[in-house]
Amino acid sequence: MTGAFYRFHSRWLLPTSAPGRVFDVVTDLAGYPRWWSDVRAVRRVDDDTAELVCRSRLPFRIVVRMHRDLQDERRGLMRVRLSGDLDGTLAGAVRAAGAGTLLEITQDVQARKELLRRFDTVARPLFRANHALMMRRGHRGLSAYLT
Repeated sequence: MTGAFYRFHSRWLLPTSAPGRVFDVVTDLAGYPRWWSDVRAVRRVDDDTAELVCRSRLPFRIVVRMHRDLQDERRGLMRVRLSGDLDGTLAGAVRAAGAGTLLEITQDVQARKELLRRFDTVARPLFRANHALMMRRGHRGLSAYLT
């Protein structure tokens, strides 16, 4: 299997004391375009799978299928398997944190999109910075959506 491997970890402190509400919003993939400008489209494939089209600042899009692997609201845990332009997993954990809610996101992915694989060696810092900006916009968008 060829391709560039990436591990990302994000911590989003959100302005709501209702972890259940955060959990509901982040597990509703169809709703992502309402609050995350980088998620351009979502198509339901089946009850456990959705295909997302994402585009950030760089002039290309990422198409990824997310297949529900774990969704445990009581424990605040979720995990999806990714396939398409990125293969791997995305896991989230939601918990109360003071007057807000903390959402931790861990992504372990392998780039399958030819452009990402081909330019990984020289453009990796740019790809990582682009991902960080995308996650920052997601955090801001979700924070605004929840208030």
